[in-house]
Amino acid sequence: MASRRRSRAGASLFAVYAVASLLPVVVLGAVLVRGYHRDGLSRALDQGRAQAAVIEQMAIAPALSGADLSKGLSGPERDRLSSATDLAIFHGSVIRLRLRSFRGDVAFSDDGRVLDAVPVTDPAFRAAAAGRVEAQVVEDGPEGSPAIRVLQPVVAESNGHAIGVLSVYLPYDAIAAKVAADTRAAVTRLALGLVGLYAVLALISWWTTRALRRHAAAHEHLALHDALTGLPNRELFRRVTEEALDRGRGAGSGALVLVDLDHFKEVNDTLGHHAGDELLRVVGRRLTESLRTDDTVARLGGDEFGLVLPGADDREETVALLARVRQELAGEITLDDTTLSVEASFGVCFFPEDADTVEGLLQHADAAMYQGKHGPTGVVVWEPAAPRPSTDALVMQRELRRALADDELRLHYQPKIELATGRVTGVEALVRWQHPERGLLPPSEFLPVAERSDLIDPLTRWVLHRALVDHRAWTAAGNDWTVAVNVSARNLSSLEFAATVHHILTAEGVRPDRLHLEVTETAVAFDADVATQVVAALSRLGISMSIDDFGIGFTGLSQLRTLDVAEIKIDRAFISGLPASDQDRVIVRSIIDLGHRLGCQVTAEGVEDRDIADWLAGAGCDHGQGYLWLRPSPWTTVADQVRSVENGELTP
Repeated sequence: MASRRRSRAGASLFAVYAVASLLPVVVLGAVLVRGYHRDGLSRALDQGRAQAAVIEQMAIAPALSGADLSKGLSGPERDRLSSATDLAIFHGSVIRLRLRSFRGDVAFSDDGRVLDAVPVTDPAFRAAAAGRVEAQVVEDGPEGSPAIRVLQPVVAESNGHAIGVLSVYLPYDAIAAKVAADTRAAVTRLALGLVGLYAVLALISWWTTRALRRHAAAHEHLALHDALTGLPNRELFRRVTEEALDRGRGAGSGALVLVDLDHFKEVNDTLGHHAGDELLRVVGRRLTESLRTDDTVARLGGDEFGLVLPGADDREETVALLARVRQELAGEITLDDTTLSVEASFGVCFFPEDADTVEGLLQHADAAMYQGKHGPTGVVVWEPAAPRPSTDALVMQRELRRALADDELRLHYQPKIELATGRVTGVEALVRWQHPERGLLPPSEFLPVAERSDLIDPLTRWVLHRALVDHRAWTAAGNDWTVAVNVSARNLSSLEFAATVHHILTAEGVRPDRLHLEVTETAVAFDADVATQVVAALSRLGISMSIDDFGIGFTGLSQLRTLDVAEIKIDRAFISGLPASDQDRVIVRSIIDLGHRLGCQVTAEGVEDRDIADWLAGAGCDHGQGYLWLRPSPWTTVADQVRSVENGELTP
């Protein structure tokens, strides 16, 4: 349909060009023809002047003695004039001839008549009497046909002075025929030239309109298609969806599907954006090849794709189709010598039953898609009564983004106690959100949302900046504490993370050895190769690394073989049962011994009573954290508590 519209528009444009180029050609032709006609007439008059000059010089002037014509001619003069002009009159080269005085008297006439049609007051006669030659074509000549009339002064040979006016009528038919023939020949040549010119202009018009159509089509294609994958973009996807909805309001139905790739950011961060771009192109091709020819596949932005499936009225068949598409999409792909398996979540909304507007379809499909990210199938159909955690997640993302901009986040700190001395050696930064409506939120309320979005990087940068600013403040107040900051698996999947941390340290003026970064062993295992490189780069900067929640992951021991780790933090799951549980005692002693043999400090998390603290100290554990000493609080509260206890030892 769009191509037919462009074709009609192109034909109309060519017609306009054709008419526009024809008009100046016609005008030019008319002007040139008129010019040729004027040139022909001018040549005829010039020829008449020349012929009259010959008659005056060869026949009239020699026959005169130089007397004033107002006194008449002598007999010999009249005879000589008759003899000199008879031959021209006889042969028809002259129609009429009059010799007149300046007063207008006819001194000689070829036919003996003494009257002349040109009065003395005529401007042409007066001009000839003044010495100029006047020539013009008269339509009603002496014989009733067009003739050239020439009036010129007569100069006597005897004295060289003008003595009268010669009036000569010359035949115009032959001259007119010659002028007409010349004009026709010129017009023929002109017509051929103009036809050629018009053909060239028509060719230019056709080429220009075709080029404009191609340019318009290319511009429209660029405006409605994704430059990376060549698929329809969000705008064209919306148009296709609206058309499908219009058909669906009649008698048809269909489905709108949103597809979101899982872990796409890790591909970009780990392998580079060129690999991410190639992955998007492969996904676009696989989706297109897996669906029907009348289905539409679009890239909506980032790693999100949209599908419009017209005629999808059977829900079970549609879900089965999408399950097959998801399976074909999951085929392995090799990017930069790394083999990946493409995983994606599908959210499905049927129209017009579930929604009859584009916005409604997108909202419902988006909700189903995010539900699919946490479900077992990966293909979820929107249900009106189904829970909608995705909407909460989307709202949370938007509010968290605003919280970062409006500085609504807060840092609380939990001290790390040296068990042998009871001295505070460092604090761990724990982020909180001072929500304007819901109050102070713990990290469990919003960190999972940040982890699943692009907010985790700016959130981590904010925590690092604020923790180092606070570090400078408590150091200036006389507290010699290091600061520990938790980082996520997403942070360790970027090779640029070490440079980011170094930049923040430099900007805040804090030595690298005053900063500890804590990661979970499961986070390290997420992308072990890249994480190992990032941890090594951080260690080279002088930043100590800690393995948090050690013991609950299944990859901890294997990672300790390759990671440059300064501290192991035993998960609270093994601490709460001490000292009553024999199994926990064995495990904790083993971890303490393993850590020391690897050259690591060992810290126990979740210490909540004195007996556990004493047992850990006796088992050789280096540090402890927990509510036994202090709940997470602003650093000023920690400092006040430390000062309130003699020798810096905190008590419950």
